[in-house]
Amino acid sequence: MGVRRKSSWVILLALALASTPQLASAAPLTAPKQDPPLPDPEVAPRGRHPPRDIKYSPWRKLCFKAPGKDMLCRTTITGTWDTGQMAIRLDVIEREGNPRIQILLPVGLYLQAGVKLHLGAKSRDIHLPYSWCFSNLCVAAAPIDKAAIAAIGEARTIAVEVLDTNLVALEATIPADQFSSAYKGAPAEIFEQVIDE
Repeated sequence: MGVRRKSSWVILLALALASTPQLASAAPLTAPKQDPPLPDPEVAPRGRHPPRDIKYSPWRKLCFKAPGKDMLCRTTITGTWDTGQMAIRLDVIEREGNPRIQILLPVGLYLQAGVKLHLGAKSRDIHLPYSWCFSNLCVAAAPIDKAAIAAIGEARTIAVEVLDTNLVALEATIPADQFSSAYKGAPAEIFEQVIDE
């Protein structure tokens, strides 16, 4: 009987508390505030590899013409190691006044970090995210504006920085002193593209 009285008393107390005006006027429960999402972590290099010797081709302008379309032109430079393997290729591609820049690099890099191009003290850095990879190379690309093209033309060199999968920075220095003359000049070659439908 003592147990019954105790349980009844707990029930009565619970009912009394639930019916008090203070609790009835309490604000409705809301979901807890969520913290704002964290920004993507910046990746700091764990060190730097000394640059390997790279031999660069001259800057060249290659254009591609397809019937019924504006010509697409690519101003390009390619760097190779002493083994003959491509180490880096930089392209400024333009069609209908919409320029973009792309860089081709060997596989084995930390893709989330992208590629950083430094055009000199007076210019901003350009960050290129990787767009896709093949079995032997990866491509990073992004649209650029006329100011970036002018900065490439004014730069003596373009410093390229990437991270390998061990988060060690790799750097290459692309000569840029002949870029403007190639970009503004006549194409070295024009390729006619015939499209059969």
